[in-house]
Amino acid sequence: MITVVGIGADGWDGLAPGSRRAVEAADVLMGSVRQLDLVPATAAERVAWPSPLLPALPALMDRYAGREVCVLASGDPMFYGIGSTLVRLLGAERVMVLPHVSSLALACARLGWPAEQVDVVSLVGRPPAALAAALQPGRRVVVLGAGPDSPPVVAGLLVRHGYGPSPMTVLSELGGPRESERRGTAESWAEGQASPLHVIAVECVLARDAEPLARVPGLPDGAYEHDGQLTKREVRAVSLSRLAPLPGELLWDVGAGAGSIAVEWMRSHPSCAAVAIESRADRVAAVRRNAERLGVPSMRVVEGKAPGALDGLPEPDAVFVGGGATAPGLLERCWTALRPGGRLVVNAVTLESEAVLAHWYGRLGGDLVRLGVQRASPVGGFTGWRAAMPVTVWSITRKEQP
Repeated sequence: MITVVGIGADGWDGLAPGSRRAVEAADVLMGSVRQLDLVPATAAERVAWPSPLLPALPALMDRYAGREVCVLASGDPMFYGIGSTLVRLLGAERVMVLPHVSSLALACARLGWPAEQVDVVSLVGRPPAALAAALQPGRRVVVLGAGPDSPPVVAGLLVRHGYGPSPMTVLSELGGPRESERRGTAESWAEGQASPLHVIAVECVLARDAEPLARVPGLPDGAYEHDGQLTKREVRAVSLSRLAPLPGELLWDVGAGAGSIAVEWMRSHPSCAAVAIESRADRVAAVRRNAERLGVPSMRVVEGKAPGALDGLPEPDAVFVGGGATAPGLLERCWTALRPGGRLVVNAVTLESEAVLAHWYGRLGGDLVRLGVQRASPVGGFTGWRAAMPVTVWSITRKEQP
């Protein structure tokens, strides 16, 4: 059994009696150098975390198997902490967690924010661009900083995304004798380093000339960098409604173009993942930039031509084919990759690709619809309707194993 003890900036004085007993009874005490320095000397062997930690963790746990191991963690170990990692590695039955007050709870207590109404983004081990997906007018966001320079990084990102007027509060050393706070707005934030232990509280205020980006499918086409190879806004919304993203699911976006389907799939929930497959190198680069700018930098982008480029990819929960449906073997490969309950959505704009969809619809069923979009545009001194190319959408849910 591994015991994980949460400890705050108040150190030993802030630990509950049970947590103190766990530290005192340990044969081996693990944690960062800072955390180990917070507890008094005992007979335990002290092991400071190696860097990088995650690759070394399995061997480290094996080395001390059979001994009383106590791991020190910051605050609540199950809130973006080592406790969650150890449970995934060893199983919940082998890990006992004794939590301290989390940094989120302390920040909300200081600011008077109801914790259930706050979004949380961690920058620890994650790109700062992930914050962009959480930015919505009127929302409160607590950002877990990854280092002393996190506040100016967050301020710069807010300004770039049109949230320059947003108030920011940096809360450092929460709960400890050196607790402090610094306030300002993103657009007026001055350079300067914070304590390594800090959180950044943001009240999202949109600049007057900025346009908010919703989480629902159908972002404006102008939100994407593209060369015309883009699933247009209205068709994108319909396609994503058929793909039906659920938390924790994985999408293959085959023939990604600008990557808009994969981007909006991932924006639907922080736990959603996507792989964008695109054969052209210039479009691959654009997909990566779109993912970064729109707050889903963890998207995986694969350069290659399907179906060959699909080999070795993790099993998807849904597959979108936005182009290339006529490629030999492509739809067969996508269909067989799906687990039961998985969704396949294929769009077609040419007669040849429509013929392929008609064949598959006749073979497997599903839902086949044609979408026609018309937009108002000038006709001389008047206004008329101009039709975009119609798009045929075939969608189907797999009911049985391949």
